[in-house]
Amino acid sequence: MIGTAQLLIQTEGLRKTYSDNGVAVEALKGIDLVIRAGEFTAIVGPSGSGKTTLLNIISGLDRPSEGKVWLDGRLVSSMSGAELSDFRRDHIGFIFQAYNLIPVLKVEENIEYVMLLQRLPKEVRHARVSDILRDVDLEGFAGRFPSRLSGGQQQRVAIARAMVTRPLMILADEPTANLDSVTGAALLDMMRLLNAERGMTFVFSTHDRMIMEKARRVIVIRDGLVDRDETRN
Repeated sequence: MIGTAQLLIQTEGLRKTYSDNGVAVEALKGIDLVIRAGEFTAIVGPSGSGKTTLLNIISGLDRPSEGKVWLDGRLVSSMSGAELSDFRRDHIGFIFQAYNLIPVLKVEENIEYVMLLQRLPKEVRHARVSDILRDVDLEGFAGRFPSRLSGGQQQRVAIARAMVTRPLMILADEPTANLDSVTGAALLDMMRLLNAERGMTFVFSTHDRMIMEKARRVIVIRDGLVDRDETRN
C-alpha cells in the first residue's frame, strides 16, 4: 500500500482479461506502477497495447481482473460502485478526446457542473469559474454554448472543468486527438504551466508524439506490460 503522501497512484499486479467472442484477450498482464504527486506523465503505446485500459482501471472506470490500485492511499480497486463514483467526483478530473461537454449548458455551467454535484456554495462556484476561465484564456466566453466554440476552445473548457474542483489528479485520454498541431501544442503548454504553478498531477494516455516530447515522464506499454519507463528533467 502507499506509504507516503508523495505517492499518489500505485498499482500492484494489475491484470485485465476481456472476452472477445468467447476468446480470452489479456489487455494487461501484470502492471506494477507508482506515480508521484505533481508528475506530468504520458502512458504511451501502439493501439491495443493496453494503455487506455490501464488509465480506465486507475480511474475506477473499469475493474481489474486481478491486482490492486491505490489512489492517495485508498484502495479504489475494492470500492463499491457508489464509493467509486463519489471518489471520482471529488478527487479525479477527466479530459476526453471528444470533449464531452453538455451542449445545452453554457461554458460557465459546464465548468461548474461537478461543483454543483459537490454542493459547493454559489459564491465559491462562481469565484472558481472566474479564476479558471482566466487561467485557460477564456475570459468573456462564460455565456457561450459549446456549439459556438472552436475545437480548441471546447477542449479548454474541458480542461477548466477537470481542474476547477482542484482534484488530486487529472487523467486525460488522447486529449489532442481532435485538434490541429498548433492548437494541441498550445493546450499542452498551458497544462504544463498549470502543472508547474499548481503542482497538479497529469496522467495522459496517448500515442501523440507531441505529448511524449512534452511529458516529464514517459511510460511505454507494449503487449500489456511496461516496456520502458523514462523520467526527464
